[in-house]
Amino acid sequence: MTAPDVALRRLRDQVPLLVALVLVWNLLWGTWSWANLISGTVVAVAVTWLLPLPPVTGGAAFHPVAVLRYLVRFVFDLATSSAQVAWAAVRPGTLEDGAIITVALRTDSDLLLTLVTESLSLVPGSLVIDLDREQRTVALHLLAVRNLAAVERQRASVLATEERVVRAFGRAEDIAALDTAPLDTAAPDTADRGPRRPGPRPGERTTS
Repeated sequence: MTAPDVALRRLRDQVPLLVALVLVWNLLWGTWSWANLISGTVVAVAVTWLLPLPPVTGGAAFHPVAVLRYLVRFVFDLATSSAQVAWAAVRPGTLEDGAIITVALRTDSDLLLTLVTESLSLVPGSLVIDLDREQRTVALHLLAVRNLAAVERQRASVLATEERVVRAFGRAEDIAALDTAPLDTAAPDTADRGPRRPGPRPGERTTS
């Protein structure tokens, strides 16, 4: 194989990683702009070509329709969660309890796991505090939790985010794993919630 063929093959193998790094760069800045796109491209090229990194072959794919679906939902979640957090900060009354939950993910790709955790952390109201790579479980701190049903909705939201990321950037085997791997079926009472408020004593009236 000639030198140009080797260079072309290396470039083809690194394209998915380049796209993912540019995406992560823009997610970290939190703003989509031409400046961030160009600077992210420069950083991605520097990381993949100037540093002695092994080539990533088949590490990710690019599905345009699924990527568009992922981006639209991410922007929607970003806007709605920002409004909810802002309202919780200014509304009268006491703050709701927070919670720490763990969710078992299905993907086994380092790149996809990174994209999932970045997507979760960038949406206000939740923050990734730990990722167990061996067990593929992610721990999140939730800002406001009303009840156990809200915990389960957050758990389902995490799995839905994972599915959108995998269908947007995953390989065929990654997408197939979504259908074969069991969903996280943790019971609602496994959430590590914050301190509970004491309930009313017998005969004591409560005020709303």
